[in-house]
Amino acid sequence: MSIITTTDLHKVYSETKVPVRALNGISLSIDEAEFTAIVGPSGSGKTTLLNMIGGLDIPTSGEVHISGTNITSLPSRHLIDFRLHNIGFVFQSFNLIPVLTARENVEFILQLQGVGKKERQQRAIELLEAVGLPDKIDNRPGDLSGGQQQRVSVARALASKPRFILADEPTANLDSKSTAELLDIMMKMNEQYKTTFIFSTHDQRVMDRTRRIITIEDGIVARDAIR
Repeated sequence: MSIITTTDLHKVYSETKVPVRALNGISLSIDEAEFTAIVGPSGSGKTTLLNMIGGLDIPTSGEVHISGTNITSLPSRHLIDFRLHNIGFVFQSFNLIPVLTARENVEFILQLQGVGKKERQQRAIELLEAVGLPDKIDNRPGDLSGGQQQRVSVARALASKPRFILADEPTANLDSKSTAELLDIMMKMNEQYKTTFIFSTHDQRVMDRTRRIITIEDGIVARDAIR
């Protein structure tokens, strides 16, 4: 069953002297529990597409439907709330809050959702244990390695039980060992919780693990391969 559908997505950035056409009519569907990579050269439009799916950017034309909701038509405040309850994000630069512990970083999304203190603490601890950080719960990001920080990011993304997780170049700052460990964790979460993962990546190590690869070139879908 499709969880994400994009219809004829176009995006033109007109802030510069010469308008930049980032997307040129992308239509695709992604099913529940997929483990998918969106790939392509720099400037191909893959990050723009990921941002459209995540409601972080607005298309010039076209629509994005998530579980039947047309997010491109939602007012700004409703879109923010929709993202909070439906989409998890993992970023290349981790985006953890430096002054908070690992547990508090994972809890933060639940606090925004209004989850009670005891429940959010328990869920944060469970998730940090699930990503292999039971002994780092009270550590701040500055005391963690890059791989450990990205694991905290994955736990935070999972905390709200999102419909899917968008991971933008999540392994770009990690060594081979940390990348393998992170991908092992993500695949386990995908299989255990049936959480949909969508990656934007240049990393062949990520592509080797995903079951579907959508190749974007010049703002269009050039190839769509399921393995």
